[in-house]
Amino acid sequence: MDDRQIEQEIQAKGLTAPRITPQDIEENIQSEHFFTAREGRMGAIDNETYVGRETPMPDNSDLKPLELLTFCVLVLKNGFTVTGESACASPENFDAELGRKIARQNAVNKVWPLMGY
Repeated sequence: MDDRQIEQEIQAKGLTAPRITPQDIEENIQSEHFFTAREGRMGAIDNETYVGRETPMPDNSDLKPLELLTFCVLVLKNGFTVTGESACASPENFDAELGRKIARQNAVNKVWPLMGY
């Protein structure tokens, strides 16, 4: 069950006390950014800010798993950021679009407690 389905059930049951809704969450997101760990590593190398402990194999095959880890960074209207991530166990199952969706949902899940004060 996703957030919208839960909201529909809340409304169907007539639960009307103040609460945070999926719409409130979406309206609080100013921007969203997606990248893989590989892309982040490459950007840091390009910007000469990379810090890491590694001795890559000559063919860089040990860096291949970085392509399977997707990050989502949500910037909220107040400037605060939350992150979500998604990784697949088998490289054969990697799907970039699905990885972004899962990473975004994981980031959104971190916004709920921030707004529920």
